[in-house]
Amino acid sequence: MANVKNKHWAMVIDSAKCIDCKACDVACKHENGIEANGSREVYRNWITSKGVEGTYPNLKQRFEPSQCHHCANTPCYKVCPTSATYKNEDGLIMMDYKRCIVCSTCIAACPYDARYVSKQKKAIDKCTFCAHRIYIGKLPACVDTCPTKVRVFGDLNDPESEVSKLLASRHYFVIKPEAGTKPNLYYLT
Repeated sequence: MANVKNKHWAMVIDSAKCIDCKACDVACKHENGIEANGSREVYRNWITSKGVEGTYPNLKQRFEPSQCHHCANTPCYKVCPTSATYKNEDGLIMMDYKRCIVCSTCIAACPYDARYVSKQKKAIDKCTFCAHRIYIGKLPACVDTCPTKVRVFGDLNDPESEVSKLLASRHYFVIKPEAGTKPNLYYLT
């Protein structure tokens, strides 16, 4: 595993670039061996329609990609009775599938609806920011495959990273700031 000490992984999303092509979903499923049955229950990432903006004939459909927010103040981690949900040394929220008893307390605690029951794993599952890829210097599959470059991934502790530069130069927001989770998924405005 690559040196993860002092890393602060984050993802910046520019929803205005999303065309709802589903490449991120397909890449995620393929990369992580997830059944592709079209059910929302088995998505590690997803795209929500945010409606149409503008007036005819100048209309634009808006979409909002999402996934696990890898929160710094993690409600799902705090409620797990078996420590199946854990925070690793670089702050990623991960799953130990062998410890999971599928009690679903983490599903109920997540304000982002980012967890689901995996029938394949017989455990709760979620996005891992493709930890197995980032630890060998690759991008998460959803970032790597996006044709319009909606998602940008990197280390917020590195001021030269693209995520740091974007957040320093653009306006952004987090979803459900009132939840106090301190998410590491940022949306550009």
